[in-house]
Amino acid sequence: MIVRNLTFQVFIAALIGIAGAAIFADASWQQMVNPPYAYELILLVKQVFLAALRMLIAPMIFFSLIGGIIGIGNIIRLKALGGITVSYYLLTTFIAVSLGLLAVFFIHPWTSYPPAVEMSGTVSAIRTIDPGSESVVLVLQQILTQAFVNPFSALVTMNILGIVANALLIGVAMVLVVPQDSKLYEIVEHINRIIFKILSWVIRLLPFGIFAIMFDFTLKLNTGDGHTANFLSQLFSFAGLVVILTLVHGLIVLPAIGLIFARRSPIKTLRQISRPLLVAFSTSSSSATLPVSMQACDEQLNIHPSVSSFVLPLGATMNMDGTALFEAVAAIFLAYLYGIELSNIAIVTVFLMSMISSIGAPGMPTASMSGMQMVLIAVGIPLEAIAILLVIERPLDTLRTAVNVEGDLIGAMVVDHYTRQA
Repeated sequence: MIVRNLTFQVFIAALIGIAGAAIFADASWQQMVNPPYAYELILLVKQVFLAALRMLIAPMIFFSLIGGIIGIGNIIRLKALGGITVSYYLLTTFIAVSLGLLAVFFIHPWTSYPPAVEMSGTVSAIRTIDPGSESVVLVLQQILTQAFVNPFSALVTMNILGIVANALLIGVAMVLVVPQDSKLYEIVEHINRIIFKILSWVIRLLPFGIFAIMFDFTLKLNTGDGHTANFLSQLFSFAGLVVILTLVHGLIVLPAIGLIFARRSPIKTLRQISRPLLVAFSTSSSSATLPVSMQACDEQLNIHPSVSSFVLPLGATMNMDGTALFEAVAAIFLAYLYGIELSNIAIVTVFLMSMISSIGAPGMPTASMSGMQMVLIAVGIPLEAIAILLVIERPLDTLRTAVNVEGDLIGAMVVDHYTRQA
């Protein structure tokens, strides 16, 4: 039933939170020493929900990245097939993130209105950047200084750059020196399963958390000077830009890569892969689309089964162009919405984290939001900002999933082309 659908529950909870704050609440509650009991209870729900998310962020990033590096290491051992596949994934993800960041710097339609909420006091996320850094050398210096720290210190202080750097180093070292049949690999896998299980429990509380967050956020907007209307305009302009950029990547960039590296006609390719794209659009699941994608590779694209059976399942978890693009644009949008000025080092951090967090997202509802946490915290954006994205996340998710699947299919074409020549 639709009532049991998590996306439907989140949408309704957000609407109730916005409507409840607009109709029953008063902006003066925020300055009261003893606000109404109902508002205090809503704030409690909000803080507990955000605390539960923060509790999992550090271990989730650390162990999921180690697990991902272990997997990539095993793939690269397959030499030509694995090397071409990983290179393609990195190239398309790099292009997607670059496209998103370049577009927001030159277009950014939401800046027609002032920031919805000016940050004051303590930011609910930990900054790992110096907003005054402008020199390229200083940017690199601060990134490296934040990255190469004690792993335990990075986990405790929620230093995202440090967590990522340590996870990458440990993962690479494991691939090089630990035998493939080692129990250590199983331990990492089991820890990841435990973390994702706990995360699934937290996600069940998502409607309550979204209600509380949107109620409080709407209360901050409820100043009587049109901020609510401005915020909605900003939100829809962000959604519109994401849709346009995702279509550009899916209809121009990826077909062009297929033309250049696989010698395939863009129009013919789009027609041949239309069925899996429609399934991906309707299901919002790369994994659920796998059988249709495999069939298209065999019957329409004439790709060797050994290539499609390797590239497509791997791409369903590692190759997320649409997700990477969405996260990069969303971080810039949310930073403006909260009145946070991003320095050069912060923008570089957004770029890197968007690429990294899009790889190996957990296979569960709102999976992209798990990676989004990494991006937000790395540049000091409040974690509660995720609730804003969840209001419009579902329709955007359908489109970016289709682009993710398209990237997998064109990747299979490219890998097939080069392995046949080898």
